[in-house]
Amino acid sequence: MFVKRYCYFQNDSSATTASGNPIAEKDATLTVGPRGPILLQDNAFIEELAHFDRERIPERVVHAKGGGAFGYFEVTHDITKYSAAKVFSNIGKKTPIGIRFSTVAGESGSADTVRDPRGFAVKFYTEDGIWDLVGNNTPIFFIRDPILFPHFIHTQKRNPQTHLKDADMFWDFITLRPETTHQTMFVFSDRGIPDGFRHMNGYGSHTFKLVNAEGKAVYCKFHHKTDQGIRNLDVKKAAELSGSDPDYALRDLYNAIANGNFPSWTVNIQVMTMEQAAACKFNPFDLTKIWPHADYPLIPVGKLVLNRNPENYFTEIEQIAFSPAHMIPGIEPSPDKMLLGRLFSYGDTHRHRLGPNYLQLPVNCPFKVRNYQRDGPHAINNQGGAPNYHPNSFNGPDSDSRAKALSPPFAVSGEATRYDTGDDDNYSQPRIFFQKTLDAAARERLIANIVDNLKNASDFIQERAVKNFSQVDPSLGQKLAEGLKTQKRANL
Repeated sequence: MFVKRYCYFQNDSSATTASGNPIAEKDATLTVGPRGPILLQDNAFIEELAHFDRERIPERVVHAKGGGAFGYFEVTHDITKYSAAKVFSNIGKKTPIGIRFSTVAGESGSADTVRDPRGFAVKFYTEDGIWDLVGNNTPIFFIRDPILFPHFIHTQKRNPQTHLKDADMFWDFITLRPETTHQTMFVFSDRGIPDGFRHMNGYGSHTFKLVNAEGKAVYCKFHHKTDQGIRNLDVKKAAELSGSDPDYALRDLYNAIANGNFPSWTVNIQVMTMEQAAACKFNPFDLTKIWPHADYPLIPVGKLVLNRNPENYFTEIEQIAFSPAHMIPGIEPSPDKMLLGRLFSYGDTHRHRLGPNYLQLPVNCPFKVRNYQRDGPHAINNQGGAPNYHPNSFNGPDSDSRAKALSPPFAVSGEATRYDTGDDDNYSQPRIFFQKTLDAAARERLIANIVDNLKNASDFIQERAVKNFSQVDPSLGQKLAEGLKTQKRANL
């Protein structure tokens, strides 16, 4: 998938320094006598400690705990009438991929079986460069405006005073921003604790734009349906695994692939024409909403298959870096505000974590790069003597005619101001989820799960939560109120 730049001599057991110099004695420092002080000239020792002091890169701000693997994407159905992206060019075509799965809120050492959305990020190594489809195991998200994202994530982390997880922080934000209702109900349903990574769906979540060879565009959503079947953990089993096997999902994925039981997902798209989007009764670019399948049916595209475990976790999984901004000709962003906000933030955080040349790391590197970016830390491929300025007379890279043809102009209109969309129909789709998607037993489990978490919040926040959920369905609010009262009596 990528070129290894280091050579290991399997028949030579001699240890060396990082510069390849043989080490005379690996088990002892250089000292003056057996009890004497260590000499500064012991470069092997100094190098060992200096590297050890720096071997941890900053943890991801979100999605810190995760695992992943590699494989391929295979086209099984022709969608070239929707997109001219080369990754979809013909049935049977295979493209190398890497996928990273993760929890969202927890730190790197947290348990895999907590109630949380799961990240589902796919990196396609295409002949047109890297395409990163960065999503979750949910088709929706908590918020619809990216300016709220840092604040929402802070509520998922630790209280700045106590350094403890804080139910007041979480439920205060949730109840003050009712657009979170849909995703909150999804997370507190059975699917809030998937049984490992193999038994959950993945979604691109956002609305994207596809462009065909004639320059005609449609809007699109991506769905990855697990071929292993949906399986979730009940609350008691998940709590038990958090203590006995906190790496449950990582272990399950690794062992399945190691044993030849390669997991796969069927890739589908939903398509909405420009005319349909203009007439849609809801905002089709709102990340808190789904597109109903009855109106926009799933169209099969292909299959994701994972058949190779990482050879080194740090090199291939900890350093793999996804960004929604990495799109190939034939795939473009839509007016989805959350997507547009992520186009900047992902690359920016990678430049902080991994350095300005993070895309030159082998696991992130496309097959070919020709640009004018030079120098900086870890410039693995500095493009030799090629010109570093544009325009130039020395065969430097220039605009790509095919990419230009697949990026047709698009119209924008409206007055520029800051629109707070917090009151945009926050309850109709959660109402369908509660009344029609969940059966009676699943509804009871949803209520129990919310009560078990909400009971730790302050009374006034509980009351606000009950009021919000009552707008989804009066019985939901009533049962939550009754459950909270029962919890209070039990604690007296």
